[in-house]
Amino acid sequence: MNHKLFTGTALTLAAAGIIGIANITTAEPDNAAAAPDEATLPAERQMTIWRDPSCGCCDAYADYMEENGYHVTRIDDRDFDKRSIEAGVPEQGLGCHLAEVDGYYVSGLVPAEIVARLTTERPEITGITLPGMPMNAPGMGGKSGTLKTYAFSGDEITVFSDE
Repeated sequence: MNHKLFTGTALTLAAAGIIGIANITTAEPDNAAAAPDEATLPAERQMTIWRDPSCGCCDAYADYMEENGYHVTRIDDRDFDKRSIEAGVPEQGLGCHLAEVDGYYVSGLVPAEIVARLTTERPEITGITLPGMPMNAPGMGGKSGTLKTYAFSGDEITVFSDE
């Protein structure tokens, strides 16, 4: 009698295990609909921002870029201005933070469509800058009116966008 009970229990457990394995291998993962992460996004949609940790507009700008499809990594750096100059941003053209996207430097609150144009057109420059903290820039009051963005490379500074 004990042998039949043991055999029946063993068969039941084996069947339950097979069903459980089948469910595990066919079930979709919980994160199947999650937003893409840095590893799955193309380089032109990945941005690193070095910013003063007490600057609220830099966080608002990072949020704005995320809303526009970028994966943003924020790095606290009270010396971002020195990092910016070392990266080639002209001292008179410093923005309120420094970003890197797809091999280019972006200084300041540059609108997403201008960053996208930069990484699509791929000009032979080091980067672009929107000097200062214009009140009509993303991260401040939101883009309104025109903003003049400059391209920089070595000692050369030209207008990249005036829109």
